[in-house]
Amino acid sequence: MGTYKFRLPDIGEGVAEAEITAWHVKVGDTIEEDDALCDVMTDKATVDMTSPVGGTILAIHGEVGEMKAVGSVLVELEVEGAGNDGGNSADEVPAPATAPNEAPEGPTPPPAEDKPAAPKPATAPKPAPAPVAKRPAPAPTTEVDHAGFPLAAPATRRRAAKLGIDLSKVPGTGRNGRVTPEDIENYLGGGDPRFATRGGVEEIKIIGLRRKIAERMEETWCRIPHITYVEEFDVTALEDLRAVLNASRGEGQPKLTFLPFLVRAIVKTVPDFPHINAHYDDDSGVLRQHGAVHVGIATATPAGLMVPVVRHAEQMDAWTTADEITRLSKAARDGGASREELSGSTITITSLGPIGGVATTPIINRPETAIVGPNKIVERLERRNGEIVTRMIMPVSSSFDHRIVDGYEAAQFMQALKRLIENPALLYMD
Repeated sequence: MGTYKFRLPDIGEGVAEAEITAWHVKVGDTIEEDDALCDVMTDKATVDMTSPVGGTILAIHGEVGEMKAVGSVLVELEVEGAGNDGGNSADEVPAPATAPNEAPEGPTPPPAEDKPAAPKPATAPKPAPAPVAKRPAPAPTTEVDHAGFPLAAPATRRRAAKLGIDLSKVPGTGRNGRVTPEDIENYLGGGDPRFATRGGVEEIKIIGLRRKIAERMEETWCRIPHITYVEEFDVTALEDLRAVLNASRGEGQPKLTFLPFLVRAIVKTVPDFPHINAHYDDDSGVLRQHGAVHVGIATATPAGLMVPVVRHAEQMDAWTTADEITRLSKAARDGGASREELSGSTITITSLGPIGGVATTPIINRPETAIVGPNKIVERLERRNGEIVTRMIMPVSSSFDHRIVDGYEAAQFMQALKRLIENPALLYMD
């Protein structure tokens, strides 16, 4: 018995290395000639590697996802005869078979064993097995065969895996029973839609900002007992005011959304509820009530949720607040917000914008004690003074740290916001 080392062949087109994308054998498997060994992928194509010899798998070299150089050993097999093991290590690329100006050598016989000569037997010994001639590296093929691996191109196997289909159960109509994409469609019912089993699990390492968000949300949820309160705000008058202001806004002025008015309502309300514009240090048992109102604006970014801060919102009118919200949100989404712009909020607003919803249960931005979340505006028919009228209604959610804010106080705070929003002239009156 000998050892045959299967090396990654020269796939052509200047390819120097390839990535292992799938293994079809494991140590101990007995295979036949032309059985599938593995799939490799270059920057040009995915290619199936098949064995030029039959034998037993002794070792495989390389994990899925690993890059291998042309000429490096992929598989070692135990084979009948001498094999082709010339003593190179698994990762060593073989040297040329002949030296310059020398004729090619013939097949190398098995090395003689170093032990004393034994007496000749009475009968003639059996001739030694003929050495196995070295075979040229196999040409790449895109077919898979034998040992439970039906013939199919890599793309066909990937589609079958995505659909949860066992290829061994799909009748192949291609050459030598090869399974084609059309065979998969026929197996699914002639291309008609059907419910297919989904399989596979994708593992994604949570790192960077997403990991920080996960840690912060877990800590907040575990340490703060939340109370959530939802109230409906009639924003009909405010929507009329917004329409007038946006129609007459000056050059360079941003379009006014609901948020600048909500910020102003919070600024007007928190002096009567100072423990809602506050930080609670539960480690030391100290509540820090802030005179300044620094409003965090929860912002979705490609990297995850960020909370840029509108500082000293008490000093701003609607236009200035809208400008600052626009500037900070853009900086957060573009990755240009500074550390100072992303910290120090005393109360936070979170909004899903036009996608909205009926209600949400926002999580407090620890160590703050409150968060407010406006939802989607809906038109509703209501009876007012004996007449049916259309009103613009916005559900507004809120959550509070129940260790600091009682349910009754939470309701009072939200009712105070509701009064200001429903009567927008009060927002800018002392």
